[in-house]
Amino acid sequence: MSMTLVQVVVSGLLLGAVYALFSSGLTLIWGMMNVVNFAHGDFVMLGMYTAVMIWTALGGGPWASVPAAAMLIATLGIASYFLLVRHIMRGPMLAQILGTFGLALFLRYGALWTFGANFKTLPDDLVGHSFILAGIRFEGARVLAGVVGLVVTLLLHLLLTRTAIGSRMLAVSEDATAAQLMGIRPQRMQALAWGMAGAATGIAGALIATFFYTSPTVGETLAIVAFVTVSFGGFGSVLGALVAGLVIGVVESLSAYLIGPVYKDVIVYILFVLVLWFRPQGLMGKA
Repeated sequence: MSMTLVQVVVSGLLLGAVYALFSSGLTLIWGMMNVVNFAHGDFVMLGMYTAVMIWTALGGGPWASVPAAAMLIATLGIASYFLLVRHIMRGPMLAQILGTFGLALFLRYGALWTFGANFKTLPDDLVGHSFILAGIRFEGARVLAGVVGLVVTLLLHLLLTRTAIGSRMLAVSEDATAAQLMGIRPQRMQALAWGMAGAATGIAGALIATFFYTSPTVGETLAIVAFVTVSFGGFGSVLGALVAGLVIGVVESLSAYLIGPVYKDVIVYILFVLVLWFRPQGLMGKA
């Protein structure tokens, strides 16, 4: 394998780890409540604007913007649950779809009114300059985003599968009524899920802003990536989102290198359709 191909694969893995991070919040919400959050991409967009505003106002980099975005979007997630989601959950699936889609439009046009339509970018050297290790060139911003994305996604998976809080959340997702009889408060667990999903999404947004443009409509593109990743990995599986994110990142990078950047999304969607054709529940979803 040539060094160029190794470079492409490594870049794809770093990108895929970021895909996994902002997709994990979407799969967490589905696994807990069977609610598809169509505003998910716009949560990422607000995380990106948080990073831009902290740099513009304070000159702060990711070390300041990442925790700020996590807290801000986690608060937004909890508020969205109490003010909107817990009410529309009582209605049909159409109400949930239209409710979260309306939230997405509200956030998108609110950002357009507040920040304007122009693209915003952060300095290329905000995180650090590129460096070469073992003959492979690494960009500081992408390395930071990929490593943090991988670590946070794994921590989220461990939290859900190895802690008492995770057990309570799993109990609520399986049977909220039975969990309530056992002394667990379903609404508290569901609000916590929205807060955790928001925090993961905010972290991802603040990291993505270091190497990607920020605009009010960027959430549309990121939402498509998140839905493909979650469907590929299996709705409700954070580990599945991680595996799918890494696979999609590598496939995108290899397709862009071997075939052409124009066709990378086409290849990903073909692979996505093939996986769902043979395994509709995704790679690690429940049948």
